[in-house]
Amino acid sequence: MSRAMPLATIVSAALQGIDAEPVHVEVNAGEVGEPRLFLVGLPDTAVKESGDRVWAALNNTGFRPPRTRTTINLAPGHLRKEGPCYDLPIALGVLAATGQLKTERLDDWLIAGELSLSGATRPVRGALAMARLARKLGKRGMLLPAVSAEEAALVEGVEVVCVESLDRAARYLAGEIQLAALDPAAAQRRAQQPPADGAADFAEIKGQHALRRAVEVAVAGNHNVVMIGPPGSGKSMLAKRIPTIMPAPTLDEQLEILSIHSAAGRTISGETTWGARPFRAPHHTVSDVALLGGGTIPGPGEISLAHHGVLFLDELPEFKRSALEVLRQPLEDGDVTISRSAGKITLPCAFMLVAAMNPCPCGYLGDPKHECRCGPTQIQRYRARISGPLLDRIDIHVDAPALSLTELRSDKPGESSASMRERVGTARSRQHARFAGTKITSNARMTHAQIRKHCSLDATQGDLLQQAMEQLHLSARAYDRILKVARTIADLAAAERIESPHLLEAIQYRSLDRTLFY
Repeated sequence: MSRAMPLATIVSAALQGIDAEPVHVEVNAGEVGEPRLFLVGLPDTAVKESGDRVWAALNNTGFRPPRTRTTINLAPGHLRKEGPCYDLPIALGVLAATGQLKTERLDDWLIAGELSLSGATRPVRGALAMARLARKLGKRGMLLPAVSAEEAALVEGVEVVCVESLDRAARYLAGEIQLAALDPAAAQRRAQQPPADGAADFAEIKGQHALRRAVEVAVAGNHNVVMIGPPGSGKSMLAKRIPTIMPAPTLDEQLEILSIHSAAGRTISGETTWGARPFRAPHHTVSDVALLGGGTIPGPGEISLAHHGVLFLDELPEFKRSALEVLRQPLEDGDVTISRSAGKITLPCAFMLVAAMNPCPCGYLGDPKHECRCGPTQIQRYRARISGPLLDRIDIHVDAPALSLTELRSDKPGESSASMRERVGTARSRQHARFAGTKITSNARMTHAQIRKHCSLDATQGDLLQQAMEQLHLSARAYDRILKVARTIADLAAAERIESPHLLEAIQYRSLDRTLFY
């Protein structure tokens, strides 16, 4: 048996939001006392239980657990550690400290992984963030379980080796076996594959031509949109098909999406589809923290999980006022900063907000087939649940009238998602060319300077917009929103300048501003 090393150190990582911080797993063996593992370094319950998992995994893999007291320190001590990702580095550290693993290559690797009692590895959250950290630290590579290794392989400049068990990891580090690193190019090709076509398609939407047009404009410019209509008018059905007309995410966008979902553990459970834009539809009982993000150790919420995708809020006025108000700053900035006692993190959340609501509490205001039972005070109170500042941040307000029997009985399919996606893609390409060299990718994200440059109006159009502003009592923010939407409509028409029909169409997409809210 090899001479025991009194101390072994292995580098692992701790998640902080969607980023990773280095954690040094220091194992000191050979101490006098009862043969137990002592974990220090601000571990949570899952980390404290690592000792029992590691002990069983060592036994069942053919290694010998320590016969003396062994102290394991997770440094730095001020950083809270959570989750089972330290099982594999702890086990390898124990083997190195007790002389059962003789290698000089431990410092070359960043290692993470959960262990089963049999010694098999299980995936962990945040593999993509860990891979970026390994590259930043100049590590040769990473040892990770299978699913986590596939994520980490997307990051170029760092070797990612898949280890299926503690035994194979130890034998690889000792040089007894050879394992090939995963190919980053193959992983990236997989990430860029478009999602398989599902059953959902805009061709299934009957009628609602004005609503479909408004949604196409919204997607083309990545504008926020709210649909107002009675029950059964197809608002939810249409919203769920919006991702089918959105352009496929670029590789950079896919990596950002995957980073967030990996930190939330969704990639482990297979909830995230490669190459697809996220679609999140939280229930109206969602809490502020679940929507915004947070927790003891801050993590991503629904708005971050919808990054580069769609956040759908059905029955908008039924959401808690506090939950809706936390959306105001993220809608404006595209990111959210969360401060907790454990630290402060900033998470990306550049999503497209799609909301749906009834025109009144009973839902039948303006429906020719049903009588509305709501009084003016009830209607005003219901609509006032959506604050003016939040409404200002929604670019497009569009009515979704009830369908006629003739439309419902029609067998003629609507326009398909594929043809709509082609027009949207063309408009997005114009925007990418317009904003080349900047961080802006869509009209909805234009700054004030860009609005002045790309949304100029002639005198007649200026008078027209001024008249609309005065009659509808619109705010300065609504003024900018109208110009942005008009620019998108012009892009769909392949027009270099905003023309009067484009401006008029954009003005009509402020229907809620024409009703009493206060």
